[in-house]
Amino acid sequence: MPGGGVIITGTTDTSRIEAPVTIKAYFICAFAAFGGIFFGYDTGWMGGVLAMPYFIRQYTGLQYPDPNDKAAVTAFHLPASDQSLTTSILSCGTFFGALIAGDLADMIGRRTTIITGCGIFTIGCILEVASTGLGVMVAGRLIAGLGVGFISAIVILYMSEIAPRKVRGAVVAGYQFCITIGILLANCVVYATQKRDDTGSYRIPIAVQFLWAIILAIGLFLLPESPRYFVKKGKLEKAAKALSEVRGQAIDSDYIQDELAEIIANHEYEMQVIPQTSWIGSWTNCFRGSIFKGVSNSRRTTVGVLMQMMQQLTGINFIFYFGTVFFTSLGTISNPFLITLITTLVNVCSTPISFWTVERFGRRKILIVGATGMVIMQFIVGIIGVTAGQESKNNHAAVSAMVAFICFNISFFAATWGPCAWVVIGEIFPLPIRSRGVGISTSSNWFWNCIIAVITPYLVGTGPGDANLGAKVFFLWGSLCCLSLALAYIFVPETNGLSLEQVDKMMEETTARHTAKWVPHSTFAQEMGLTNKGVSISAPTEEIKAAVIQHEMKNDTEKL
Repeated sequence: MPGGGVIITGTTDTSRIEAPVTIKAYFICAFAAFGGIFFGYDTGWMGGVLAMPYFIRQYTGLQYPDPNDKAAVTAFHLPASDQSLTTSILSCGTFFGALIAGDLADMIGRRTTIITGCGIFTIGCILEVASTGLGVMVAGRLIAGLGVGFISAIVILYMSEIAPRKVRGAVVAGYQFCITIGILLANCVVYATQKRDDTGSYRIPIAVQFLWAIILAIGLFLLPESPRYFVKKGKLEKAAKALSEVRGQAIDSDYIQDELAEIIANHEYEMQVIPQTSWIGSWTNCFRGSIFKGVSNSRRTTVGVLMQMMQQLTGINFIFYFGTVFFTSLGTISNPFLITLITTLVNVCSTPISFWTVERFGRRKILIVGATGMVIMQFIVGIIGVTAGQESKNNHAAVSAMVAFICFNISFFAATWGPCAWVVIGEIFPLPIRSRGVGISTSSNWFWNCIIAVITPYLVGTGPGDANLGAKVFFLWGSLCCLSLALAYIFVPETNGLSLEQVDKMMEETTARHTAKWVPHSTFAQEMGLTNKGVSISAPTEEIKAAVIQHEMKNDTEKL
């Protein structure tokens, strides 16, 4: 049996627990990040489609208004309830999809779960393309959302588990970059089809999504499974082979032995700390311990949930979901589709900054800086909007200033909270609960995404019963960004440059605000006895546990 004679022996050297970074590792992570296209494209096309004249006529039965009849032009739009439903139902599907994916990823693997998500997404797209009314569109959005939920949660998990520690933040940030690319592509397609007077105006943007599903599904058939998934399942030979493929090293190399031993030792340690019970128990394990202890699972889950919640409550998707509608309401913008396209381009161009800053300055610092910048930008937009930028004043300069500061706000988000919220949730969970922890955190993102999609049409709507906040809504987003700042400062640990196993050790030994100073001082392989007694790559799980228990008994005897 290939690899069966290889003995895994760990290292005591904290700098040798991972192989050097290779081009192959970059390529695998970059391709996995392609899953962000799904998220971004689906976020991007709906906002533009909701403002398309043909789509409005098709779904409301209203006739095209006379351009000179201002009242008719103002009334020619989808009701706030329909905008809310068609936008938010996708997030409803993704919420449940992310939770289900957390289970499936441990049962059938990370890679297979993502491919399954592509299949489900395709079914939803077929219904969306076929729709000529609200009912079928909503059903399609719900099913497509389920697939996007699978992909959005598990792509982050997969990338975090295979990415080299020295560049993990940068490559996971690539996921957010793909989200921005998806939004840009959606806006470009919508911009190209907006004036068509047939179903192609909205069907073409929707149908393009089939391409993303095909590319990602076929590509993942060719990529290796996460080695940490195989360790969790006790399949060490497959884990070694997958790790060898990911790292570009021979299966019997010292690098593969050392890293695999560290993953195994950490998993065995966590299995002793986290009780393995029933299916329900495996979910409740995510909430074990006191929320006030940094090492507890409940604290990690809470941080993951709050990170994703606050990423949405920055108000960024208000701009991308309803930007076209909002810019139209300002009264002085002749081509709101073009302005939306510009804001999307700013998002795309700003995100790559994070590739460097997330590794150079760390996660905590850029989250704090990003939240501070967004607070300032949002309040400036709100202040201009309620003074010189009011529609009644018809002040082109003031509206241009609002658009400029909205772009600055997007830039702050794209370089910080956009990518970093995904980076953090992929790093803070121990292996036994990682897939469910990431699933719960991602579902939080989609839950609040759904809430924003539901309430925003009413917050800025001008119909009876709507709040009609207009630019004042930026005071709301700015205030919520203050909470994002507090969350980053108090609760988010610095995980830069550490392996996932070292992150576990760090969270045991220090608090979030002091994590930047923490330095690895031992390996899990050393503590669990895998540096003294090797384990065969084909060894059953019981043999590994026996080796660990024997080592612990020896340590206990020495202490006595």
